Amino acid sequence: MTESEMARSHQVRDELRVLRAFLTTFRADLISGAFDLRPLPPLPTPWSRGPRVGAMWPWLRWAPHVAVVVTAVVLVVLPVVLALSGVSPWEEYDQPVLLVGLVHGIPLFVALLRPVLAWWLSIGISAGIGFWATALDAYPWPVTGLVSHLLVMTLVAVLTRPRVSAEMWLMTTVVGLYFDLSERWTPSNAIAMIIISFFALLVVVLVRGWWESRGQVVAQVAVTAQERSQRTLLEERTTIARELHDVVAHHMSVVAIQAEAAPYRVADPPPELIRAFATIRENALIALSELRRVLGVVRAADYEAPDAPQPTLAALDGLLANVRDVGLTVTKVVTGAVRELPQGIELSAYRVIQEALSNCIRHAPGAEARVELSYVLGGLGLRIVNGPAGVRGGSSPGAGHGITGMRERVAMLNGEMTAGPTEDGGYEVAVFVPVQASAGAEEESA
Repeated sequence: MTESEMARSHQVRDELRVLRAFLTTFRADLISGAFDLRPLPPLPTPWSRGPRVGAMWPWLRWAPHVAVVVTAVVLVVLPVVLALSGVSPWEEYDQPVLLVGLVHGIPLFVALLRPVLAWWLSIGISAGIGFWATALDAYPWPVTGLVSHLLVMTLVAVLTRPRVSAEMWLMTTVVGLYFDLSERWTPSNAIAMIIISFFALLVVVLVRGWWESRGQVVAQVAVTAQERSQRTLLEERTTIARELHDVVAHHMSVVAIQAEAAPYRVADPPPELIRAFATIRENALIALSELRRVLGVVRAADYEAPDAPQPTLAALDGLLANVRDVGLTVTKVVTGAVRELPQGIELSAYRVIQEALSNCIRHAPGAEARVELSYVLGGLGLRIVNGPAGVRGGSSPGAGHGITGMRERVAMLNGEMTAGPTEDGGYEVAVFVPVQASAGAEEESA
């Protein structure tokens, strides 16, 4: 095989591949998707409208549907009216004018729900009337058929992709040229249909493309506005964090310094006083460190956690010793086999116990507290309960965010939490956090 023959063979193969791709696309668009439900949507809400238009908009948004229905009714009634008035060219041949108008109106009703199927009905009706009216020297597309087919093609172009409009126009052109080139048709309006439909579909496709581009621009503007709002929020957070650091951190530093210097201002201070001031200083420094860590999270969305280890249940004894130094009588009860849990669960459990004991100190001074930890195979149970306040009038008001913060921590771990007063006037916080059993734990339990 010579090079020219090979080139010709490749060219034919490429042409067949293109033809096969076109037929596949044509089948998917106009045959397989003929019965697809594509209802004509109502008009979108305009960005700005006057008060009168706003009051009438629930009805005005259905104007395209009303226009299609009215046009279909006119196409059905018009041939009858023209025949009765003696103007219709169909009357002199004694043809069923009502049937002509009816068949041209049906595709418009169908186009409101299934536009591709409506186009097949329209092109089939047009071809059928063309063959039927051959002996009568009628036009392939009478006036009613011309209007109906153009409107159906317009609806298809609005509801489908531009490729379908091109395929639909090509099929209409093939049908029109068949009647135009036939010796039996002189004259024919097929060329008029081809030209008018081409420009009508072109206008619809261009307007639709402009409308979709405008929608994309509006969506991008909305995204930009949201990003700008988020940036403004981050700037406000940074400002708040700076103000909190300048005010609260300063006072916490002063408290720590004064607590450290206070024992030296008293001659022969008792050990209890020295230990109390040391506790105050330690708590102030811890609070200052926690404040700086939280403010770092508030200041930047890409804040990275510090390398310092976070507290776990292993540090619970230190926390209990700390609250005992403040004056709270607290006991700890542990049931089950103590084991190391995931870091997030241990940190959340520690924070829940810390907040519950802090609430007890603020709201029930002088009360006795009890911390219970239950290690079970399916998770970790916590119960922090305190009795009634032992000192009258000594409670401290709070902002009410402690319980909310505990619930958020537990919910983040898919756990459950209950909190409420007890029968003896105290308060109880009960938490259960599920923990997936490891393979080793399952073997030991087996």
